[in-house]
Amino acid sequence: MPALVAGHQGLVKPSHALSPAGKAFTVVALIEAATWADLLLGMLLKYVTATTDLGVWLFGRLHGAAFLLHLVVAVVAGMRLRWALWALLWALLAAVPPLAPLPLESWFRRRGLLSMR
Repeated sequence: MPALVAGHQGLVKPSHALSPAGKAFTVVALIEAATWADLLLGMLLKYVTATTDLGVWLFGRLHGAAFLLHLVVAVVAGMRLRWALWALLWALLAAVPPLAPLPLESWFRRRGLLSMR
């Protein structure tokens, strides 16, 4: 049974604890978004300011690993949390646009898709 917490304007709403798969999805979504942002900064330094390509070299590799990890964790979370196909597809597609995993994770959390059932 979910715990009760104080909500907006004193209303009481259920609080859903994140499942281990939900926690993993949240952490990997943050990592994937952070490495995307770092890669964008690296591309700015390489292509706009022409100062260094070290950012692209480093963050390109890190983001590639984070991207693949995001895909794997999304599939595992989708299976463990029994997401509908639409939710799994959104989780996989969110890895493509920069920073998209952040609003998706927030939306999934609000819908209870990351919680234990």
